[in-house]
Amino acid sequence: MLARAFDQASCDDRAVIWGDFGVKHLLAACCLLTAVSVSHAQTPKAPRADSPAPELASVHAVVADFDTGATLFAKRADTVVPIASLTKLMMAMVVLDAGQPLDEWLKIVKRDGPIEKNAYSRLRIGSEAKRRDLLLIAVMSSENLACHVLAANYPGGTPAFVAAMNAKASELGMTETHFVDSSGLSPSNRSTASDLVKMANAAAHYSLIRELSTTAEYTMSFRSPAYTLGYGNTNVLAHGDKWDIRLSKTGFINEAGRCLIMIATVGERVVTMVLLDSFGTRSPIGDANRVKRWLETGSSGTVAGAARDYERQRTAATQVAVDAAPTRVSTGAP
Repeated sequence: MLARAFDQASCDDRAVIWGDFGVKHLLAACCLLTAVSVSHAQTPKAPRADSPAPELASVHAVVADFDTGATLFAKRADTVVPIASLTKLMMAMVVLDAGQPLDEWLKIVKRDGPIEKNAYSRLRIGSEAKRRDLLLIAVMSSENLACHVLAANYPGGTPAFVAAMNAKASELGMTETHFVDSSGLSPSNRSTASDLVKMANAAAHYSLIRELSTTAEYTMSFRSPAYTLGYGNTNVLAHGDKWDIRLSKTGFINEAGRCLIMIATVGERVVTMVLLDSFGTRSPIGDANRVKRWLETGSSGTVAGAARDYERQRTAATQVAVDAAPTRVSTGAP
């Protein structure tokens, strides 16, 4: 009404109109605008207790409140399965715990044993890179040879490095977790979704891991000889601005399926998501979005029938393996 009156009045009349309406009308208009803004900015409510559980393509999953530790959703969370490159979060913690200089130049060396599947690397054998850069491309871009170089340059070499990873797992209470290599290429690196929540939350307390894991892209410089290589984050959500991601790590080998760990802000809540063995290249991303939608609205949406079939097949195969395996006590130690 105030705007319409101003539009229809002459310059002289506007002064009168202003006086007639007075400051109190202006304040009332401001209050109305403020109320509208606040109503649109309100944080989405968490799912009610009677809200249906989210539908996810991942065979195993946990969604937890990062600050309180409360589990918001769990799905086959205690089944021990291969974890692929999610391993690299533990690798990064062990590297940083050692306190070795991050600006030290390390020589890129060949792997000691047979080359595993998915082990292709663009790093030139014999060239050199800084420890920090190797850690970056290992965590951000899942560069496996970088993990090997970092482990080989740990005091005591790779065997001591892997032992430190298992010791760290035990320290964190990851009782169903065991590592045999630093990168996750081995399917014998195994854990549960519940244990990986502990690992993710611990890694999130390292500011450098948070920074490196959420970096979108990086051009890395090498010496002897001098060359550069460009790298990108394997989590496509880290390339946009629709998510406030605190920590991120993807993983894949055939035995583990598509995996994703993410700590992100949804509304005013910080949540830890562990999504293991998803069907399809983008299924973990779809699951992350379904979790976000569920937290915001109480409904996740549905997954494709092919994903359901995959889940049934993987669950049956896992059960057969569990039935056939000898009983062992898992302590997180080598």
